[in-house]
Amino acid sequence: MHKCGFGRNTQGKKFSLRKTTINKFSNGGKIIKLKKVAALGLATAMAFSVTACSSSKPAETTAAAEEAETTAAADGEAVKEAVEGKDPAEVKVGISIYQFADNFMTLYRNELQNYLVNELGLKAENISIMDGKNDQSEQMNQIRNFVTQGFDVMIVNLVQASSEPDVTNICNEAGIPVVYINREPDAEREEAWVTDGIKATYVGADARQSGTYQGEEIAELENKGDADGDGVVRYIMVQGDPENVDAQYRTEKSIERLSQDIEVEELTKQRGDWDQTKGQEITANALSQYGDKIDVVFCNNDAMALGALQAIEAAGRTVNKDIYLVGVDALVEVVENVMNDKMTGTVFNDYFGQAHKAADVALDFVNGKDVDNVYMVDYVKVTPENASEILELIK
Repeated sequence: MHKCGFGRNTQGKKFSLRKTTINKFSNGGKIIKLKKVAALGLATAMAFSVTACSSSKPAETTAAAEEAETTAAADGEAVKEAVEGKDPAEVKVGISIYQFADNFMTLYRNELQNYLVNELGLKAENISIMDGKNDQSEQMNQIRNFVTQGFDVMIVNLVQASSEPDVTNICNEAGIPVVYINREPDAEREEAWVTDGIKATYVGADARQSGTYQGEEIAELENKGDADGDGVVRYIMVQGDPENVDAQYRTEKSIERLSQDIEVEELTKQRGDWDQTKGQEITANALSQYGDKIDVVFCNNDAMALGALQAIEAAGRTVNKDIYLVGVDALVEVVENVMNDKMTGTVFNDYFGQAHKAADVALDFVNGKDVDNVYMVDYVKVTPENASEILELIK
């Protein structure tokens, strides 16, 4: 584990965040877990190395080998005990998703439930997954019900990141750990979890990285996104929720990266609320107003990008010929579009790695293990060169 290259801008403040970054997916997209066997492997290696040197001092090395073997066995039992902890079949997990209608969070919650049941051994009946219906009051009621029903741990995809203090207070007073996912709380609040000894953590991905990758996908084109060849890339930005940190960073970093290579000009930036229909409407209106001036359409997520594609095709424009289009998430349909030259690119928001890590740390909390307050899973650029590999992983 190492610190993320896209670390949070603390604006001069020194935080002691215990932040863990999980590198790009490997081994078929799943995070490789080595910690569980590290102690046993080390002790076994010690035993092997000592035995291998037995020709010089037989008595001493035999004793050392026996001691190492004893240590290995003890460490193995300790590891086994630490891994097992509370019987997973008895663990009750309450999960609240900001809204089931979200394409990406549907993939996320399905993988989360699958991993909890089929990999970690929880019973499906002990997992409650609730739809927040994009209503913070609704979600707060769900949190309170989880407390009343005696759940061991919660996994929460906040409707509004600003509501985190209230949710954390409810959980903390009830002695229930909480794992926040996808929508990151304020950095100072994450620091407060450490200083105040609160059992809370965030598992997500650094949106700065996804924005930067979007900008790179355009900058790496032969014409750097300058479809009309006038030396300036004019773009429209279809933003998610401007109050959401992911939307803010994707908007900022995509343009910041592209502007390193070519002059840029914003024609319009509008709120699409992560919604495909709104993405279509915003793009259609922009095409009607600005016409051929638009070189690039940036969308904060793939759902809005799919809507934008509908508008682009309806206007008689052709992606990758006279206009460019990028999104974030790597939905199956979008990755297929990248393969078929109907979209310029997207960015894989690794819901496998995020869902698995969220589930793992939830059980770590239940079993009394140390948990860092922030875990970040890397994004991956999706271009025509690697789209087939990504599709094989997610389909």
